[in-house]
Amino acid sequence: MGRTRAWAEHTAWGAVAMLAGLDADWLGATQTSRLRQSLRELTEVDELLTRTRDRAQVHTFEAHRAALPQLRQVVALSNTRTLGLTDAVDASRDGYLAASDLDNVSRDLSLRADPAGPVTLRVTGFDFEQVRALVDTSVVAALDAATSTDPRVRGVGHRVLAESLEAYR
Repeated sequence: MGRTRAWAEHTAWGAVAMLAGLDADWLGATQTSRLRQSLRELTEVDELLTRTRDRAQVHTFEAHRAALPQLRQVVALSNTRTLGLTDAVDASRDGYLAASDLDNVSRDLSLRADPAGPVTLRVTGFDFEQVRALVDTSVVAALDAATSTDPRVRGVGHRVLAESLEAYR
């Protein structure tokens, strides 16, 4: 068996939309049909995670606590409450940011790249208005949760994604 290829960014966001029961009107008819078929054939959450990994590039940063409220204003935060999880109350932030804004935000808020940093920015070049609409869905929250370092959160993400795939079939 060969390696599973990730979908292109716009296709990955299309899969998110479809699993969330929304239209992916940025995809053509043929691409939509192929993606529907692929989603129906997916049975493993890990394969879905691999396929959708290029929806955004993950960057981690260290940030001063004074920057955290400002970050909340500029990033689209996953809605973990849709998974039955509470929002983080510590100094961590995890959200989506338009690729065109990364340099300005990191400079203006004095973010410092740090692989173990508490700030995770999922940077995407896809139409950010579409991203904002999709980030509020349980599918995006589950995709993000399924890659968490916290085993409990990761388990919740896997369970929700498995349920989403099953419901889509």
